[in-house]
This record gives sequence, structure tokens and C-alpha cells, in this order.
Amino acid sequence: MNSHRFAWATGRIYMGGPARLISRARAYGRENVPASGGLVYAINHFSWIDIPIVGGLSPRDVHFVAKTEATSFPVLGAFLEWHGTIGIRRGESDRDAVRAMRAAAHGGNAVGLFVEGTRQRSGVPGVAQPGAAMVALQEDVPVVPVGIYGTQFWKPTNFAPCSIAFGQPIRFEGLPKGGRGYKEATAEIERRIHALVTWLAEVHAEGRPRGLKPPV
Repeated sequence: MNSHRFAWATGRIYMGGPARLISRARAYGRENVPASGGLVYAINHFSWIDIPIVGGLSPRDVHFVAKTEATSFPVLGAFLEWHGTIGIRRGESDRDAVRAMRAAAHGGNAVGLFVEGTRQRSGVPGVAQPGAAMVALQEDVPVVPVGIYGTQFWKPTNFAPCSIAFGQPIRFEGLPKGGRGYKEATAEIERRIHALVTWLAEVHAEGRPRGLKPPV
């Protein structure tokens, strides 16, 4: 077992377990996640608790992409690196981060990208950025859209229920590996994420019944 796998095996116990408990987290569509091979999780982002919830409920270990302010912070940075986290400079082109994301996907790992680039304070998903599409097209790996709902209401004082939905994998064969391809793929990724979040809102309104399958 390599260091990343060991970190995730232990982290699912001491971080994932408590996060799932205090958020009453529930997952839908875990069967949609390919069991092996490189892929990109394209995730919307409302709260810091999104990260341990996705990590705890994902059937795959995740190489999350995080801002460099976190990955370069003493102690915390080493902890994140131990879990395979990739640091990226927000708001600017970061070729080193893109190379690291591509290398992780090429190596058969799940790369976790919060596609809006930052948390959405409005409580609704924002505009997707092209990073997920870029990695998927360049490395010919699928994108699994992931919708999160409930974390925009969650606080340590209310333990509001939170849910995630793993959509069906998307492949973008035929799209060019360039600006036009990235734009078209990103639009479809954004559409899928918004559909999953809308569906989760309806599921929450119905009391979160188990066994439901996310929409395509």
C-alpha cells in the first residue's frame, strides 16, 4: 500500500466518519463511478465540509485540487500532500498544476475538481471553469459529474442533512483538444451538475428516500 492509499484508508475513519455523521450525509449513484482507471470528478462547491463528505462517500480515493494557500501552509500542506492533493494558483494559468492533474489522471487516479473554482455563497451552483474538461480531453478519461446539496445550509450548530449524487460518466470523444472542445465539454459538465443539484433538492423535499438513481 503506497502512502496516498494509506492516508485515505486511515482518513476515511478519523475524518470521513465524523463528517458523514455530523452532516447526515447520503450518497446516490455510487455505482456510476468506474471502479478503476483515471477519471475526473467535476463537483460543485458550497462549503468546506464538501471535501470530507465527497472524500468519505466516494468509492474511489480522490486527488483533490486545492488552492496553493492551503497546500503551502505549514503542516496542513504536508497533510494534504500525503492525501495526494494538487495545489493550484487560483485566478491565473497554472501549467504545473495542470500537468499534475493530467499525471494523476493518466496514472489511473480520480482527480477531484470543484469546477466553479471557489465556494458559491449564493447557495446555487455557479459557472463551471474548463479545468475538468481540459484534463478529461487531454488524457482521454471520463468525467463523473458530482452534485452536492444541503451543505449550503449546514452549520456546526444545526447538522443540516447533506447529500451528493454521482452522475453517469461522460466521455468527450470527437471533441478537439483545444479551446472549442474545452468550451463544449465544460458546458455539458455544467449542465449535468446543475441537473444533479436540482434533482437532489427534489429528493430532499421528499425526505431523501434511499435507493434512487440520479438522472442522466
